[in-house]
Amino acid sequence: MKNGFTISTDKNKLDVSAIHDYLSNRSYWGQGRTIEAVRKSIDNSLCFGVYDKEDHFAGFARVITDYTVFAYLLDLFILECHRKRGLGKCLVDYIVNIEALKNLRWRLDTKDAHGLYRKFGFREPAFPEKIMEKSRTKV
Repeated sequence: MKNGFTISTDKNKLDVSAIHDYLSNRSYWGQGRTIEAVRKSIDNSLCFGVYDKEDHFAGFARVITDYTVFAYLLDLFILECHRKRGLGKCLVDYIVNIEALKNLRWRLDTKDAHGLYRKFGFREPAFPEKIMEKSRTKV
């Protein structure tokens, strides 16, 4: 990656407590998410952990995909103490360029990082009137 940071898809390395704390307490999208929901979402997703040169947890993202047509990028964050080093950009670049995920149709939701994701080819939907969603209660 850069500056001695690495990315791993080994779920055994993930710091689930830190992921839960960030999503549940500090993110705008995961407020109140339970530890059980975090564990289940990790179990059912392709996950990416970011680690410093001492192998301490620094960031996270997950992808839901069928590896053929569609991929959905979720829960991407870099811990506050590791920000301003370009790690988020490196993580997105790494994820969207993995051979198994190339040439898929991607989706993500963001309130405030449009500029970051545009650098990797993400755009607002060309036909938002064709997109539907069904909301559910928080987990």
